Amino acid sequence: MQRSDSASPGAVPRRRSTEVAVIGGGVVGLAAALRLAADGREVLIIEPNVPGAGASYGNAATIATYAVLPVGTPAVLRSLPALLFDRASPLSIRTAALPALAPWLLRFAWQSPPGRMHRNAAAIAELLADAVPLWEELTTAIGAADLLRRDGCLYLYETASALRAAAWDTALRHDLGVALERLAPSEVAALEPGLPAMEGGAVFFPQAASLADPTRVMERLTAAATAAGVEILAAAASALERRNGGVHVTADTAEGGKTEVVAKTVVIAAGAHSRHLAVQAGDRVPLDTERGYHIEYDMETPPVSRPVCRVGRGFYFVPLRGRLRVVGTVELGGLKAPPNPRRIDLLRQGAEEFFPGLGAPQRSWLGFRPSMPDSLPVIGSSRGGRDIILAFGHGHLGLTLAPVTARLVSAIVDGRSNTPAPPACSPLRFA
Repeated sequence: MQRSDSASPGAVPRRRSTEVAVIGGGVVGLAAALRLAADGREVLIIEPNVPGAGASYGNAATIATYAVLPVGTPAVLRSLPALLFDRASPLSIRTAALPALAPWLLRFAWQSPPGRMHRNAAAIAELLADAVPLWEELTTAIGAADLLRRDGCLYLYETASALRAAAWDTALRHDLGVALERLAPSEVAALEPGLPAMEGGAVFFPQAASLADPTRVMERLTAAATAAGVEILAAAASALERRNGGVHVTADTAEGGKTEVVAKTVVIAAGAHSRHLAVQAGDRVPLDTERGYHIEYDMETPPVSRPVCRVGRGFYFVPLRGRLRVVGTVELGGLKAPPNPRRIDLLRQGAEEFFPGLGAPQRSWLGFRPSMPDSLPVIGSSRGGRDIILAFGHGHLGLTLAPVTARLVSAIVDGRSNTPAPPACSPLRFA
């Protein structure tokens, strides 16, 4: 890493130069940095927190290749007012945040009618097509193949009417190439005997994968990136500017210092914190934040053997090494408000209904998902040129699409046209 600084020995240099600066050390930024380093690039990650923390750690641990449906659908649009203001709803909004969220919600409503919903679903399906093979490749490369499970995922419908109501969604997934199996209650019981009996049934997605321990996977991904020569600067990118033939990034350290990073190319992969940087690059992107929650119960053997989505409640039971994670629901409300105890209680109550006697969870968590109104990430060159690349807005699919995004970012940096980012993901779609 070339440096030009006048800081004292041991201090954070005030100026650094690199070929590629990746802003954001979540799973998307780490995967992109590792891929670029493998391409022979000099790479610096700018990240204020522990790499791979945040939503990269706190998710449903699922490589969700079946998740082709956008959040915005005609059914959601019809019930949006009730969903947003019902405190027990899987989708809720903080009332105080409504004025700030109004432009995003209008765009969300615009994307939800059938025609746009089908277009968005097809684009998501295209992105997801190679997700599992690329995760197999990535986990092998970072020494984490033992943490990738190929046990599928189960969508649980507790009543026959709920299963019938989901017929359109199951048919659409099938039409878009998702492998699935419809299971009767007896078949659900045979697959997951720890679940309570129910009259509905399930849809099983056999090609889905999951991570046995997201924390360990993020640690190994970070270690692999640094072993490949990627440097990590513990700082928060606060500003960027194109000048003098490069991109200048101002990074603020926790101690109050500032470092100027000068890069030939900058990749903005800061998740929910990306919008203000994109604006400085000249791209006005309607990014907002979904506040995601999880609770965890320590136990030697979780009651399910694969991720199980309780569809009516909008959350997952996820078996991890040494614990059961209950994760999900959507709360719109920005980055600054404190955790909402009601959302945590909903997860706890839902878990107790299925598995009485769990007791109090050992821990709870709040994280931030970068959410776009059309449920498609932003992957592509900035309006001002290929020297700034946008790679954020993955919503519920950040973990799933990390190696896919890394491949696309690598192609953009190299100027390869044989691996183009889908036009539906272009930052220019919001013109």
